[in-house]
Amino acid sequence: MRGGRSATLKGDPGLEGLRKFLARQEKDHLVDLLFNHALSDDRLLRRLKLEQANRGGRQPDFSAMRRSLAAAFDSEDVYSYREVGGFAAGLDEAVDALEGLLQQGKVEELVDLTEYAMELTEETLEQVDDSDGDVYAVLERLQELHLKACKKAKPDPEALARRLFSWELRSSWSFQGAMVTYAGLLKKRGLAVYRELAEAEWKKVPARKAGDSSHSDGRGWRAGQILERLARSAGDVEAVVAIKSHDLSQPWSYLQIAEIYKEAGKGDLAVEWAEAGIRAFPNRTDARLRSFLAEEYSARRRHGEALDLLWANFADTPGLATYQELKKPAERAKAWPDWREKALALLRERAGKAKSGPSARWSPFGFGGGPDSQLVEILLWEKKVEEAWTSARLLGCSEDLWLRLAKLREPSHPEDSLAVYQRQVESVLQHASQSGYETAVARLKQVRDVMTRLGKSRELADYLATVRFAHKRKRNFLKLLDAAKLG
Repeated sequence: MRGGRSATLKGDPGLEGLRKFLARQEKDHLVDLLFNHALSDDRLLRRLKLEQANRGGRQPDFSAMRRSLAAAFDSEDVYSYREVGGFAAGLDEAVDALEGLLQQGKVEELVDLTEYAMELTEETLEQVDDSDGDVYAVLERLQELHLKACKKAKPDPEALARRLFSWELRSSWSFQGAMVTYAGLLKKRGLAVYRELAEAEWKKVPARKAGDSSHSDGRGWRAGQILERLARSAGDVEAVVAIKSHDLSQPWSYLQIAEIYKEAGKGDLAVEWAEAGIRAFPNRTDARLRSFLAEEYSARRRHGEALDLLWANFADTPGLATYQELKKPAERAKAWPDWREKALALLRERAGKAKSGPSARWSPFGFGGGPDSQLVEILLWEKKVEEAWTSARLLGCSEDLWLRLAKLREPSHPEDSLAVYQRQVESVLQHASQSGYETAVARLKQVRDVMTRLGKSRELADYLATVRFAHKRKRNFLKLLDAAKLG
């Protein structure tokens, strides 16, 4: 084990006393106790069998260790999130037994056994809910142990290259970037073999152009990754681009190449590739590609072209982020007022259509996250609170934006804010939930503060009584309301 239990012993005098008690007992009694317990505890039984295979004789029983590993990594009955932590702890114990081989110098056998355990771990990862990464941590530990074993075993570099390449080509988890991790063991001969194997696999992958919906298999894709790592480690920009340009089926591919050239200080080539991407995908261009090219155009004082690209982004995905992006080159071109009005007009038009459309269910308190909310959010970002309020009243907005508006306008327009708070009380109480009740009470506190400020203490008492009566069946809400002592 990795320190967990020993740390517990140090912090618990009672457990330390138990340890001393056990040390005084007869050996046969303890053997019987442990053996009988193992018969009813599969995890303990597997651990003891691994210990037996490792230390039961002069030479470890490697066949028995493989059988015990297979049993330990059997995830047939382990699928739920709650069970995985305990299951992974059992796997850690199996790795403990493997580490014993490293201490004994059985490194060649350990290389084989760790790879076998890694295969079992990968199969396990496909069957369990490893959201917390407990099983993956076991896999990482096995890879560390494999590297330690190889450093002691000093395998033939060419044989090691073939072994690692085979793993990297077929695995989604293990030995990724192995040529870097094992570079000291692979040496020049092994790295040359690694490259030859990757190039041979890469030649099998067909080139893909825009509109090509075919997919290369995982082996070809991983071979390309290996070659790309080699090219990057050598600082060969053109070799990296050659690999990337093998697949131009998506706008993202052009952007990656453009970024590679920009990082290498080759700005003109970066622009050429970004422009090629726009031409290749005129109807479904990646917004990030447009943004990249717009930034390059702005740096070259080609503001008009930059604005056209960023307007396309805003029209495709109107919102605060694309609005802010549009503003920068427009201000440089001293044309922001016109572009601002154009952008806001587009949002007003779309919000109006959403409000009057056949499927609209509009109220002055809004839809949710559509163009109405986007318009109000932008106006609030510009600190145009009254203009945002007017737009919200005409077109609606999401409830969180209504709340922001109410808080901002409360000092000068308490009656308007009061209406918003009361509306939100009813909105959250439509759905019975503890968080909804807590939010309702928070809004009621705001209602109290505003009505008290307005000198409406009697109206507040009547309002609270009305709320209490309307929701008298919601006992948890009434408890929170009583605890708040609002009236």
